[in-house]
Amino acid sequence: MSNSSSPTQFLLLAFSDRRELQLLHFWLFLAISLAALLANGLILSAVAWDHHLHTPMGFFLLNLSLTDLGCICTTVPKAMHNSLWGTTTISYMGCAAQLFFFFLFILAEYYLLTIMCYDRYVAICKPLHYGTLLGSRACAHMAAAAWATGFLNALLHTASTFSLPLCQGNALGQFFCEIPHILKLSCSHSGYLREIGLIGVTAILSFGCFIFIVFSYVQIFRAVLRIPSQQGRHKAFSTCLPHLAVVSLFLSTATFAYLKPPSISSPSLDLVVSVLYSVVPPALNPLIYSLRNQELRVAIRKMMTTCFLRSNKLHLFFCRTLIV
Repeated sequence: MSNSSSPTQFLLLAFSDRRELQLLHFWLFLAISLAALLANGLILSAVAWDHHLHTPMGFFLLNLSLTDLGCICTTVPKAMHNSLWGTTTISYMGCAAQLFFFFLFILAEYYLLTIMCYDRYVAICKPLHYGTLLGSRACAHMAAAAWATGFLNALLHTASTFSLPLCQGNALGQFFCEIPHILKLSCSHSGYLREIGLIGVTAILSFGCFIFIVFSYVQIFRAVLRIPSQQGRHKAFSTCLPHLAVVSLFLSTATFAYLKPPSISSPSLDLVVSVLYSVVPPALNPLIYSLRNQELRVAIRKMMTTCFLRSNKLHLFFCRTLIV
């Protein structure tokens, strides 16, 4: 392959060479994806259905569920297809699309988590200004900014990465298309440095969000500990802990994936770590929020009860119609 050429397809890293394990991975990913689709679908439906959840936190939770669904639907279906059919290939354009959408959803999720942290900070530390600082228009603008920033970053990184000439083969050491593994195939030093510079800008922006989250939670916990009643402290913690758990899971898995020492790196470990930060958090986020958020649990229960009663009434109606 010449230095100026690019492959027409890439080879993804297989989970296993044994057919039995490939099928096991298929069924495992199918179960995870179905659980994520069901859980996030319930959250989306509950927030849309229950007017008590038409709040800034409910609005941001709806957007977070969309990013979780996006992350799952971007990486898991292709991995399931390859495991089921025993293949490892992905087309050049398919790889570009996968990289773009994964970067879009993962960055949008991180920015939304930062905004949700601001929501908790205002609700607990500045409750009198909550309606002013987090009105419907302000929430829409912040969510739009998170999506737009994620979109712009994803577009720039995808365009920069796939403009590089690739001359180091077409095998990616990952089960989905990811920037670091594509850069390893590049033979353009200047293009490589350009993409590294873009990654540095994104890293600085992400680190700024991290500092904001840490600062906000320091202020939140200081304010919560000053609440005189135990019931008030419990209510404040119950609204903050789900968000803190989601942020911790997201940051810890992604940080370990990108900053782990090369000495402990191996194909099998890289696969496990990549699943931990790309698949597990989007699947667990709905569970974390539904377990700790009382209003969300009540809304989901009411919605499911209403749907069950309506389905029974509809069933009885059709039965009576048939009898008559």
